[in-house]
Amino acid sequence: MALGQRMDMRQGLGLVMTPQLQQAIKLLQMSNFELNAYVEEELLRNPLLERDKSESAAADQPADSPAASDTREEVVLDGQTSAAAEDAVDADFESTYETSREDAGETAPRHDYSAPGSGASSGGAAGPGAGSIIEQTAFREKTLIEHLTEQLALSPLSPRDNFLASRLILLVDEDGYLRADLDEEAQRLNVKPAQLLRVLKIVQAFEPTGVMARSLSECLALQLIERDRYDPAMRALVENLDLLAAHDMGALIQICGVDAEDLADMVAELRALTPKPGAGFGGEAAAVVVPDVIISARPDGGWAVELNTETLPRVLVNSRYYTEISAGISKEEEKTFITECFQNASWLVKSLDQRARTILKVATELVKQQDGFFAHGVEHLRPLNLKTVADAIEMHESTVSRVTSNKYVQTPRGLFELKYFFTASIPSIHGGEGYSAEAVRHRIKGMIANETAKTVLSDDKIVDLLREAGIEIARRTVAKYREALHIPSSVQRRRQLKQSA
Repeated sequence: MALGQRMDMRQGLGLVMTPQLQQAIKLLQMSNFELNAYVEEELLRNPLLERDKSESAAADQPADSPAASDTREEVVLDGQTSAAAEDAVDADFESTYETSREDAGETAPRHDYSAPGSGASSGGAAGPGAGSIIEQTAFREKTLIEHLTEQLALSPLSPRDNFLASRLILLVDEDGYLRADLDEEAQRLNVKPAQLLRVLKIVQAFEPTGVMARSLSECLALQLIERDRYDPAMRALVENLDLLAAHDMGALIQICGVDAEDLADMVAELRALTPKPGAGFGGEAAAVVVPDVIISARPDGGWAVELNTETLPRVLVNSRYYTEISAGISKEEEKTFITECFQNASWLVKSLDQRARTILKVATELVKQQDGFFAHGVEHLRPLNLKTVADAIEMHESTVSRVTSNKYVQTPRGLFELKYFFTASIPSIHGGEGYSAEAVRHRIKGMIANETAKTVLSDDKIVDLLREAGIEIARRTVAKYREALHIPSSVQRRRQLKQSA
């Protein structure tokens, strides 16, 4: 057989990540903090891109204008949404963005809203440096909130406890202290203060030791407990730091029941501790945790969902400057440069608008799905997954995942990351909507809390009781939930109850 070379042309289909799609995806997954940093880079790089200097573009618009309505949705508890003002975006941008998303396996949304201040034609490829802000933030110093959240992800907590812990972590200050009032937070979340305190104790076991303390005394006590040095004398010293600050050694000697030499050693031991456990982490935590969406109650019992426009960058394309420069350019390379600048600026403006509208759409659907939480508290979280939200708003699950990661929502019950509103589901024996895994855990905990020495429930008995209530659950699942709640076995509980009787 003779061997030879030849050239063939073949036509095929393949997934192509266009520069426009890459930029749209990167913008979508950025937090507002990262987004502002990226836009600042683009403002320095592109002479045709300029900041919107109006005091408040939204405030300058009439209430029924597209620019005003694009950042706000109204939601009522029966799931009906008032009609937002709809308008067509630039045809080239819409076709390019939606086609790119379809090429990547995403489904185009049914509704698109007009872009505030984006009255420039769409252009070509995204400008260079789209990934630089991602690279910079990937290597920036880790914040305390990020450090605690990573540990929370590895903790075997129930969804409800995880939800409560995430809320407490968001309240930590840069020094590592929890300054919030637990009773007020418990009331806001509609849980018992004892439940919130129990979760706080779990989070206080995270690194660095002493974090999430509510006072200096508690911070030092946590560190001494870890060192096994929190004896009665040291406890008395920690509880009387005001006397130490006043150098009243005589009173401390009497209170602690030690001599002067022992007291000096104890004081030296205190000084070796860390009074600000959060000081070793990035100091930008407060800047990072900024709400992208604000949810507020309406007088009619519904909810207003709006973007936090104060943290969103607002930029415009200077079309007049582009026209003036283009008319006076003769060199081909200069024409190419200014044309690319115009295209990149136009695309960025429209990509920012598409990002904002996508976040608003996802947040609005989350409010519809989890209206019980907003109205009644944590115990009323419904089972929810990415697919349910994606199907409802006709987007791909990957888009919903990007939107809900590293995006925060300010609600009447506090500040939460959007992804925390997704919870697992337990099926119903009778069909229909399932039960939230957290609601089932709550039932199990309530059953066990009412036990006596003669009525201790085995895991099998709990399964039977839950099935009588219409909840289909396996014994191993009950055991797993019980262990996650730090509840001992029925044998151990019976022994404890008999000993306490």
